[in-house]
Formats: sequence, C-alpha cells, structure tokens
Amino acid sequence: MEEQHYEESSSIQGALLHYKEGMGRFAEQMPDIAHKYHEFSEACFQEGSLSKKEKQLIALAISLNAQDEYCMIYHVKGCLDQGASKEEILEAVAVTGAFGGGAALSQAVTLIEDSITEFTEGFLS
Repeated sequence: MEEQHYEESSSIQGALLHYKEGMGRFAEQMPDIAHKYHEFSEACFQEGSLSKKEKQLIALAISLNAQDEYCMIYHVKGCLDQGASKEEILEAVAVTGAFGGGAALSQAVTLIEDSITEFTEGFLS
C-alpha cells in the first residue's frame, strides 16, 4: 500500500496519482479510445521544431488558462522533467496571466508554486 501512503502525504502528488488512476480506469473501460488518445498525445509532445521543454511550457500555459488543475500539476512536472527552471515556468505563467488575468495568476501563486516546490523538494540542497 505504498501508493496510498504516497497519496496521503501530499495533495499535489495525490492529485497526480488520482488523475493517473482515473485514466487507468478509463483505459479499462474504453481501451481503443484511450490508446488512440495516448498515441496522439505522445506524438504531440515528441521533439520537433519545438523542444519537449517548450511544448511542456506551452501545455502548462494552456492548462492554466483553462483552469484545469490536474493538467497544471501534470505539466509542471513535465516542465521540470524536461529541465525547465522555476524562472522559465514562472515566465510562462506570467504570459498566461497577460491573457487569463486574475484567474490565471491566482492559480500561479498557489497551485503552480506549490507544485514546483513539491516536485523539486528532493532535488534542492
């Protein structure tokens, strides 16, 4: 039951786990659609004219503007996994704030900041 302990220890990590569990259940119920969605999504995030990091920053900005909390968390992690710095993430967030105003900025100073902190906590000295 390590995953349960993992979920309880953190709201950010728990939300990410909850999303992944939900996608797993969906995939069991709708395997063809889930497979095609994942295949398409993976193709979209492959290195191309834009780097994987740039694509994650774009996805974070879109999820922030759409107020999709699961995707915000998921793409903060994606940004960090692709080597984005906190400054790069916050710059993408600032651009989103120019479009989304207070709604986007309120998520940036709470959920995005908490996600960055939690996902990098183990990597900081």
